[in-house]
Amino acid sequence: MCQHRPECPSAESEDREAAVPLACHPEQGWSLLCNGVVLFEDTGELLPDGRVIAPRRPVAHAA
Repeated sequence: MCQHRPECPSAESEDREAAVPLACHPEQGWSLLCNGVVLFEDTGELLPDGRVIAPRRPVAHAA
């Protein structure tokens, strides 16, 4: 899918979020990356094969 050189990380790699955005819709809270991953502003992801990666939000600690 990716035409960049060097090629962007694949959708299966751990650093898949480093791929180049093809479409950004901040008003809707998502971006489409060139590896086919839909990246949501809450850090959740939708992979091209339909798998869902849950958001990785930082845990707030009580004072």
